[in-house]
Amino acid sequence: MKNNRRLLSGPYLFWSVSFIIIPLLMIVYYGLTDPEGRFTLSNIAAITTQENLKALGLSLLLALICTVICLILAYPLAMILSTSSMNSSSFIVLIFILPMWMNFLLRTLAWQTLLEKNGVINLVLTVLHLPTLDIINTPYAIVLGMVYDFLPFMVLPIYNVLSKLDRDMVNAARDLGANGLQTFIRIILPLSIPGIISGITMVFVPALTTFVISDLLGGGKILLIGNVIEQTFKQGSNWNLGSGLSLVLMIFVIASMGIVSKYDKNGKGAAF
Repeated sequence: MKNNRRLLSGPYLFWSVSFIIIPLLMIVYYGLTDPEGRFTLSNIAAITTQENLKALGLSLLLALICTVICLILAYPLAMILSTSSMNSSSFIVLIFILPMWMNFLLRTLAWQTLLEKNGVINLVLTVLHLPTLDIINTPYAIVLGMVYDFLPFMVLPIYNVLSKLDRDMVNAARDLGANGLQTFIRIILPLSIPGIISGITMVFVPALTTFVISDLLGGGKILLIGNVIEQTFKQGSNWNLGSGLSLVLMIFVIASMGIVSKYDKNGKGAAF
């Protein structure tokens, strides 16, 4: 049995080593060396330049705003889904998952078409004699694209936790005289913390590292740290500097993983 398990785990180990461990080791190597292969911390220290700090700060701000908006929208929806019948909740969950089957780039391009000055939304507003929107190539458009793309990653973990909640505990709290607000604050909210933490991580990390959304909806005028790293690799062909900046972002990813492991030890907030 043990030999069979080892054989079955072989493809997974090969995949992990080839496409996760080796690329990470390459990033670490390039990030800690100069073009001549000598050890240096200058690539990591480059994050302290004014341009990079501004991009990092803006990335953190927009990622935080996106995460908060997603949490505000996702929690009530997850509660509604968890108390709905099996058929209706499954249908609504399918609606949220369905856009994820479409290519990420195509979804972002669709929002670009909708939000541009002569786009569909402004055309409809013009027909209705309403003021048009001018948010394309602004941080507002980037946040909107982030929320649209990452909202399912907030809904699913919270829904997963709330759907497994023991309803007898909720009923017992109400039998003991707790009103709806007290039941939510003292019973439902604390028990849903693993899903909230998991959802926050699953939204904040990709929102922090994104560059496609800011490229398309920001018109290349708004640089996030993801755009800086992309340009360093593709336009400047400076793998050492790009890897050093990527290592800085990895600190936030590792910190997020640490938070999840602390508050979601049993994996209750896993979306899938």
